[in-house]
Amino acid sequence: MKTDIVIAGTGVGGLYCALNIPSNKKIIMVTKDDADRSDSFLAQGGICVLKNDDDYDSYFEDTMHAGHYENNKESVDIMIRSSRDVINDLEDFGVRFTKKDGEFVYTKEGAHSTPRILFHKDITGKEITSHLLETVKKRSNITIIEHFTVVDIIEENGECKGIVGFNKDGELKTIYADYTVLGTGGIGGLYKHSTNYRHLTGDSLAIALKHNIKLQNIDYIQIHPTTLYSKKKGRRFLISESVRGEGAVLFNSHMQRFVDELLPRDVVAEAIYKEMKKDNKPYVWLSMKPIPADKIKSHFPNIYKRCLEEGYDVTKECIPVVPSQHYFMGGIDVDKYSKTSLDRLYAVGETACNGVHGKNRLASNSLLESLVFAKRAANHIMDGYSEININSEYVPDTNQYKNYENEYKKMVLDEIEREKKEHERYNNEA
Repeated sequence: MKTDIVIAGTGVGGLYCALNIPSNKKIIMVTKDDADRSDSFLAQGGICVLKNDDDYDSYFEDTMHAGHYENNKESVDIMIRSSRDVINDLEDFGVRFTKKDGEFVYTKEGAHSTPRILFHKDITGKEITSHLLETVKKRSNITIIEHFTVVDIIEENGECKGIVGFNKDGELKTIYADYTVLGTGGIGGLYKHSTNYRHLTGDSLAIALKHNIKLQNIDYIQIHPTTLYSKKKGRRFLISESVRGEGAVLFNSHMQRFVDELLPRDVVAEAIYKEMKKDNKPYVWLSMKPIPADKIKSHFPNIYKRCLEEGYDVTKECIPVVPSQHYFMGGIDVDKYSKTSLDRLYAVGETACNGVHGKNRLASNSLLESLVFAKRAANHIMDGYSEININSEYVPDTNQYKNYENEYKKMVLDEIEREKKEHERYNNEA
């Protein structure tokens, strides 16, 4: 196949990028699973926004502090200053943020110095992503191919000229494109306990390693402090940061509070691990009882329902929670336009690393960062648009990718471990 632009991934990054490309360009979007099974759909808490000019300094500082001041300051500035335009776009697409008397209602989460997070109940990611996906499906210039697994890119003369992947029938296919955008999500599928979908295994990182495309901080992996404890296999159910922002508290096995619940995620997660080890328990308790019951049911209906299904009434009793892998701060290194080190190749969302999050992401910055830099990718592609030259058709070797799943997982995990040791060596020397 040949198209103008190919986008791998149907999360908010891929969808918003596609929607910011003019309708005269043909776009093919591919996704490893169903189009609505991206982690963007799972985001609960909300999306940050710069409330007003007076909020800029504190928002910037909150983001830097949570990221241990390893953030790229220029990227943080771009994200914050672009936030209001993104929210306006989302409303135009039909996204319904909670309002009172016509004005936005802001909530607060851990490590934020003030409420600045917009939300829709406790399914903000689903609200945003479903509207973007619905709009994409109406665009005649965009084609979505589901159950298409990207296993390689086509590189020729220092340029990316498209992708290689298996379709739903297991056939190896090539898609040529003038520009390629990778937005294939994070790496949660590599972990036993994760809030991510299991099919998100860092395939794009392995492809980048194969082609010597620069990566950044891929050992920076965020553990979310509070997921619902369960002995069942599969994805862990997230208990949103915003429940603690609204007043929920943590207790150890002796029903004693042991941490400031609104500290950054990595600090709270570490405190929980210490209590679990000290008490020899596989979880700690989270109490939502300080939150009025009617507010729990209106603001957190999905969490309330899921906990009931597991046998817990959060309006009356504590629930067991445990930290789980949640977010990937590292990724394919990109500049402020989401361009990678290979010409004609861009990366957006959790797949990419532009330095916004530093060593630890501030709550509810993920959706915003993905959207802001996806739009910048689209604009940058169009600003310098040119067609590729196809000198000869690339014929991939099927045998080369027979065991790609295990090989790619090992490549990524080995590189994460190597990067981790490199950071430890650097910190020791410092």
